[in-house]
Amino acid sequence: MLHDGMMESLELLETECRQCQRCPLAQGRTQVVLARGNPSAQLLLIGEAPGAEEDRQGLPFVGRSGQLLDHLLAEAGLDRDRDLYIVNGIKCRPPQNRRPTHAEMAACRPWLERQIALVDPAMILLVGATALQAVLGVKGGITRLRGQWRPGEGLLLAGRALMPLLHPSYLLRN
Repeated sequence: MLHDGMMESLELLETECRQCQRCPLAQGRTQVVLARGNPSAQLLLIGEAPGAEEDRQGLPFVGRSGQLLDHLLAEAGLDRDRDLYIVNGIKCRPPQNRRPTHAEMAACRPWLERQIALVDPAMILLVGATALQAVLGVKGGITRLRGQWRPGEGLLLAGRALMPLLHPSYLLRN
């Protein structure tokens, strides 16, 4: 259930994020890409970083990968606007869609942590290797870890189930 305090906190987070200058990505962005979907959902999907279309629209997963994601979610009986909340580990588009640097991930980490804490999901899907690294600090190895539920550890993730998944862009390429 979305309560007023949560909505105010998410709006404050959005306002603060839009003013962020913590890393050089701020200079090249069209806009900060924060979230879409239902912040009361028990399922949080964390993607990597915005692409060109996401940067243009200000919403995560709206380009080709997002269209495939929507299709896959529908096949699984999930509605992206009702059943999950979708965010990115990185809030600004890296130039030429390159992989975010460790410093950029670290600069965005506080925003992501606040989103996780505010939304308080029971389950988190980590979509792509960058999301896996941004949340769990695990470099590479997503093909080995994908599709396996992992227990969350640490203050922020304890009690949550996390599952690494291949990014839809990987599926489009292969």
